[in-house]
Amino acid sequence: MSGTRKLGKPTDQRLAMLKTQTTDLLLNGKITTTEARAKEVKAIADSIIALAVKEKDNFEEVEVKVVKAKLDNKGHKVTEKVTSKNGKEYLKVVKEEKMEKRQKDMPSRLNARRRIMRKVNKVEGVDLMAKLFGEIAKKYEKRSGGYTRILRCENRRGDNAPEVILELV
Repeated sequence: MSGTRKLGKPTDQRLAMLKTQTTDLLLNGKITTTEARAKEVKAIADSIIALAVKEKDNFEEVEVKVVKAKLDNKGHKVTEKVTSKNGKEYLKVVKEEKMEKRQKDMPSRLNARRRIMRKVNKVEGVDLMAKLFGEIAKKYEKRSGGYTRILRCENRRGDNAPEVILELV
């Protein structure tokens, strides 16, 4: 007897579907799906959020030297004319060095980040890890579990499957 629901799909399709639904839940705060799928996603999402809450403050601030192209007031790169050894002239981008403070994850937080990344999809234009460790973990730091809830809806029209709304509490 297996420990998870099969959901009528082959393993690779099932895992991809659960990954996508978990990502959507974390990004949007709620999703509408069938009851069986919601129960599986709920378990995954609760474990991810618990891990993020546990490791949210496990980092250190470090000074890092950053070399960037110097920009003018319009946002264009500043260039200067340089002569090479053989006498040819070319344009070279002017670089500037700055010291910036950045967060460096401690080993257990880095491991947690990698474990979470296995269970969610990458999203263009959104830093899901920053949202998870920043907003979501801070929101649930006082809770000891139960980060999601399932609300029952009407059955789906086409196949009469029991639909639910899965949302972050």
